[in-house]
Amino acid sequence: MNETKMTVRVPRPLLESAKDYASQHNTTLTRLVSNYLRHLTLEDHSLADAPAVRRLSGALSTEVAKADYQAYLEGKYGATNADSD
Repeated sequence: MNETKMTVRVPRPLLESAKDYASQHNTTLTRLVSNYLRHLTLEDHSLADAPAVRRLSGALSTEVAKADYQAYLEGKYGATNADSD
């Protein structure tokens, strides 16, 4: 792997907490930061190519709204707490 050094400025207490966390989890700060950055780049696309997502994409009409689903649930199960979000 082609690696490079990076300078990051963080508050000292945060750095110490991160070092403690890494130590408690048998890892390094480098690995923690690398995994976090990798996660950021994968987050938006993690399910885009999943077979279930491809199979379901376009299954619902574009005119179906959240309110329609809430009405369906209320009809099936009675009143819901769906409005609390």
